[in-house]
Amino acid sequence: MTEFITWTANPALYDGFIEIRWYGLFFAIGFIVGYNMMERMFRHEQVNLKWLDSLFIYVVIATVLGARLGHCLFYAWDYYSQHPLEILKVWEGGLASHGGAIGIIIAIWLYSRRVTHRNMLWTFDRLVVPVALVAALIRTGNLMNHEIYGHVTTLPWGFRFIQNLSEWMKGAAPIFTEPSHPTQIYEALCYLLLFGLLLYMYWKRNAEEREGLIFGTFLIGIFLPRFCIEFIKNDQEVFEETMLLNMGQLLSIPFVIAGVWLVIRALSRPRVPIKFAKEKKK
Repeated sequence: MTEFITWTANPALYDGFIEIRWYGLFFAIGFIVGYNMMERMFRHEQVNLKWLDSLFIYVVIATVLGARLGHCLFYAWDYYSQHPLEILKVWEGGLASHGGAIGIIIAIWLYSRRVTHRNMLWTFDRLVVPVALVAALIRTGNLMNHEIYGHVTTLPWGFRFIQNLSEWMKGAAPIFTEPSHPTQIYEALCYLLLFGLLLYMYWKRNAEEREGLIFGTFLIGIFLPRFCIEFIKNDQEVFEETMLLNMGQLLSIPFVIAGVWLVIRALSRPRVPIKFAKEKKK
C-alpha cells in the first residue's frame, strides 16, 4: 500500500458546449434510481401510482431549493444577505444537506395534506430508503469535486486533493494538499450501509408496519455518522474555527434526537399490518 493517494479525477465528465459534472450525474442517477425503487414499493402495496409522480416533483424541487437556501442561510449569510441575487446561482455550487432535509420535510408535509391525505410518516418510511443511496452518491460527487475533505493524516489511504481546481481545469499545474482524510468516502460508505439496512428492514422485516421506524433509523444513520465524521473534517467556513461544534454538527443533533424518538415510539406501539403487502413472507 502506498503512503498516500494522489487524487487527480476531473470533476467534469464532459467539458464541451455544455459542461457535465460527475456531481450532477450522480445526483440525476440517484433521483432516477430512487423513482424506480419508489415505484416498486407503490406497486408492492398497490398504492396509486399518480401519487408517485407528484412526490417526485415535490422532492426534486424541495431538495434543490432547500439545499441551496440552507447553504446560504447556515454557512454564508453574511455574503448572500448583501448579494441576494447570487442565491439563484445554484450552478456555481453551494448546497447544504441539512437544508435539503428541512426542505424535504416541508415538502412532504404539503404533499401529505394535498395528495395522499395520510400521515407524513407513511411517506417518509418509504422515501428515505432510496434517499440513503442518493446521499452516498452525492458524497461520491463531492469526492470527484475535490471538496469537503478532512484533516491531514498519516494513514496510508490519505488523499492529496487538488487545491487550485479551477486553474488546474484550465491547464495550470496542480497544487496538492497534504495527505488528508477522504471524509467523502467515509460518509458514502456509512450511507451505503444504511441503504442496505433500510432495504432489509422494508423488504425482509416489514418494518413499514411500525410507523416511523424506518424514518427514525434513517435519521440516526445519516446524521450520527455525519456528526462524528465532522470531528476530522475541515471547517467549511471561517466562522466555524472558533466553534466547539461546527455548524454541521449543531444542525445534526436535532435530527438524531428526532430519530431516536421515532424509533422508540415505533417499537413501543403494535404493528399495523399493511393490507396489500401480500407477497411478503412473514
